[in-house]
Amino acid sequence: MPTAKVLDLTSNEVGEIELSEVVFDVPVNEPLIHEAVRSFLANRRAGTSATKTRGDVSGAGRKLWKQKGTGRARIASLRSPLWKGGGNVHGPQPRDWSYNLPKKMRKRAMCAAISERLREGNLVIVNDWKLDAPKTREFLNMLGTLKLNGKTLIVDSLKNTNLMLASRNVQTAKVVNSYGVNIYDLVNHQKLVLTPKSVEELTDILKPRAKDDEEGYRPREDGETRPPRRMPGNRGAAA
Repeated sequence: MPTAKVLDLTSNEVGEIELSEVVFDVPVNEPLIHEAVRSFLANRRAGTSATKTRGDVSGAGRKLWKQKGTGRARIASLRSPLWKGGGNVHGPQPRDWSYNLPKKMRKRAMCAAISERLREGNLVIVNDWKLDAPKTREFLNMLGTLKLNGKTLIVDSLKNTNLMLASRNVQTAKVVNSYGVNIYDLVNHQKLVLTPKSVEELTDILKPRAKDDEEGYRPREDGETRPPRRMPGNRGAAA
């Protein structure tokens, strides 16, 4: 079982904590992490980009001149894509880019990313974030004392008002609670800072459910037979 040191805000070791193997000791799986990041970015796309087709632009619908006899090219409408100010052809239209990734894959990707941060030495566990006042300078001094250079993701309770107010103007730091952790932030931030309470909450959130384990990995007993396979019905084929 992996372990990690618990530090205080002065970077002194105050204890040690045992970490769950199912969350903090998962081998890295780059294709799975890549797919989870793609799914997260696709799900947050607005999908509102649009262009006007010939049915959307302004202009009369009458035929500008007769079909033959003028020596000019035939034309049907002023809103034709061939004309300046006409409609666009095959332009982007509002659409939903989101797609669902299975929950087990999302959890496994997050566990792999957290475990990789631990193996890199970029996971820091702080016993408690206690700030006397919501001062950004004091927060920056704490980051320097803990040697948290670069982009840092801090997982703590959102009820810690002083921490939230002190960190909101720091572009290289982001504070979320355990339920707000996502795969994109784990990959995008080089440092991950947890507390013993957030470690417990993340373990409870990301660990596999016992029901899923029983359904997926329960061995068959001797003499147990599989249920009869359901055959698809007639889908319109000729009898």
